[in-house]
Amino acid sequence: MSAEATSPGARSRRRGRTSIDLRRLGRAALLGPASRDRLPDAIGHVADAHRAHHPDADLLVLGKAYVLAEMSHRGQFRKSGEPYITHPLAVTLILAELGAETTTLTASLLHDTVEDTDVTLDQVRAEFGDEVCYLVDGVTKLEKVDYGAAAEPETFRKMLVATGNDVRVMSIKLADRLHNMRTLGVMRPEKQARIAKVTHDVLIPLAERLGVQALKTELEDLVFAILQPEEYERTRAVIADRATTGPSLDTIAVDVRRTLREADISAEVVIRPRHFVSVHRARLKRGEMRGTDFGRLLVLVGEDADCYAVLGELHTCFTPVISEFKDFIAAPKYNLYQSLHTAVAGLDGAVVEVLIRTHQMHRVAEAGVVALGNPYTPVDGAEPADGERADPTRPGWLSRLLAWQESATDPDTFWTTLRADLAQDREISVFPADGGMLGLPAGATCVDAAYAQYGDGAHGCIGARVNGRLATLSTVLVDGDTVQLLLAQGPVQASGDAGGVGGVGGLGDAGGPGGERTDPVAGQAQEAAPGPSPEWLDHARTPAARIAIAGWLAANPESLKVPESEPRAPGAVTAGRRGVANVVVDVPEDATVRLAGCCTPVPPDDVTGFLVRGGAVTVHRAECSAVGRMAALGRSPVAVSWGDEAECRVTLYAESFGRPRLLADLTEAIATAGAAIVSANVEPPSEQRVRHTYTLQLPDAAGLAGLMRAMRDVPGVFDVRRAQHEPAS
Repeated sequence: MSAEATSPGARSRRRGRTSIDLRRLGRAALLGPASRDRLPDAIGHVADAHRAHHPDADLLVLGKAYVLAEMSHRGQFRKSGEPYITHPLAVTLILAELGAETTTLTASLLHDTVEDTDVTLDQVRAEFGDEVCYLVDGVTKLEKVDYGAAAEPETFRKMLVATGNDVRVMSIKLADRLHNMRTLGVMRPEKQARIAKVTHDVLIPLAERLGVQALKTELEDLVFAILQPEEYERTRAVIADRATTGPSLDTIAVDVRRTLREADISAEVVIRPRHFVSVHRARLKRGEMRGTDFGRLLVLVGEDADCYAVLGELHTCFTPVISEFKDFIAAPKYNLYQSLHTAVAGLDGAVVEVLIRTHQMHRVAEAGVVALGNPYTPVDGAEPADGERADPTRPGWLSRLLAWQESATDPDTFWTTLRADLAQDREISVFPADGGMLGLPAGATCVDAAYAQYGDGAHGCIGARVNGRLATLSTVLVDGDTVQLLLAQGPVQASGDAGGVGGVGGLGDAGGPGGERTDPVAGQAQEAAPGPSPEWLDHARTPAARIAIAGWLAANPESLKVPESEPRAPGAVTAGRRGVANVVVDVPEDATVRLAGCCTPVPPDDVTGFLVRGGAVTVHRAECSAVGRMAALGRSPVAVSWGDEAECRVTLYAESFGRPRLLADLTEAIATAGAAIVSANVEPPSEQRVRHTYTLQLPDAAGLAGLMRAMRDVPGVFDVRRAQHEPAS
């Protein structure tokens, strides 16, 4: 039942009422409903509007549905005092005017019967078939007595799942909400605000995604009037005054008609006034409004080619505003919308926006999926091989929604996530390297692409390539990008030592929160891959990614703890000498040995060691400036020699000129050489020069020279050298 419906004196549905004889009502429908007040006239208006779009439609089923709806709702009234049957009739008339087919109109007449009367789904199925029954069930609310505060979010979940199999469910819901919003004035202000807020957050975005612009724009204005009454009144006053500075749209429309007529292009040019919200946005953006700011010119032609012919004439005879040109014919929006958008300036400098489309494009632009008639009519009588209906809108958003809602078991999580997801009002398409296409919301990152492609398997993602180049997992994708997600070879574990380049926030995203893992380029499996880092939540835009990451973190709370430093494995101890990091030195048994960070010696460097505070021994390259300082302080050197292990760690400085993608090229060169990045730092550019500092783990010190050459070969890099100076404390 609508928020405005009441049933004075009616008993609870749960107590039961006298059942309705559907056969008797069916016979009455064939003979025509009895004339009672003027209600039969209303179904006549619906029939006229329906026949305007579908001349051959069979109206008997509509008459039959009307009789059932009128009889079942008899005795119920809206809060405005009108008989309740006026509501389903108004909803059906809205859809009929948009061009909905007979099945949708039949279901819209019956959409509140199962919810508010004794009519059951089984009765609807028996009289009107499975499709009508499915649509009615899809828009039927869940009982608050069963679901409590979760009734509203769970009702929307049920409705959206039904929409995933038949988008006509949401068409009926949108028309239902529009009529309720039109008559919301009888409700208490606080209830008006609550309903308007849900309409703004959920229903209007859904209307946009289904392309039903006629419903969306009116809903926007009705919500605007309730939620921002002062701005609404100010906008209404501006529209009433209508700025008179400069030429009017009528004058420019005459010029456009003459231009197209002289070019022998058959076109209809109409003025399309902006609705209230559009004027409000334009006023905030432009400040003072001119006469041409209150509307757009709509040019309607017969064929696609004519659209481009009109565009050419307008850009030839008027001054085009190139930044305003958009081609949604060659690249339609995700909600089926097609049109050419441009803006031209006349001789006096007045700028007017122009929309160019065919008549069929215009019908789809206004009514979206409703204009498709029955979008599930089999092509050439063949049903889909998998038994599932193809989504007529091709919306990646709907597929994503159906996927993530299954993981959002908590109603509050679902409701909050749904609103956040619908707030993303643009779509992009990216292409995995192994084929196919992923639909993502604008602003999505590589994290979102990973979870869209691999689901929970994305927990082991260690990096990405975007358009062939290494990129961070936090990289924001744009329409048309090619994405290759790099996954770890080993199983996902809860935590470990930091590895790779340092997670999503790192430079190369070769790792998450910790643990050794597969090198993203060389593909050499090391230790088990960690799961997602908490930082991934900062870069995830899609609900599927956020829910999956949050679920993994909740199931692995130990991953949120900062791991304590594990002691280094003891080196070989020979004849009172202690070895560590492939270095063997003469030290006391309890002394600590470390390689100096200022020069990071590697085999076969000439090295020496010194005892420092705390009894530790620091090993330096012989030419390191620190050796001279130690000797000046009177500290005696310690004998040092290299062990047999080939693996080593080194710090390199790379000096370069700043340019786009330099960091990705450098990290790719390092990875290709077989080195693992332990840590990395990039200093802010100075005079267009950038200094990079990398601490690298090499499988063999013999490869250091080749690694440095590979880094120098990266365009823009003019010097690569080993660390030679004591870092500032």
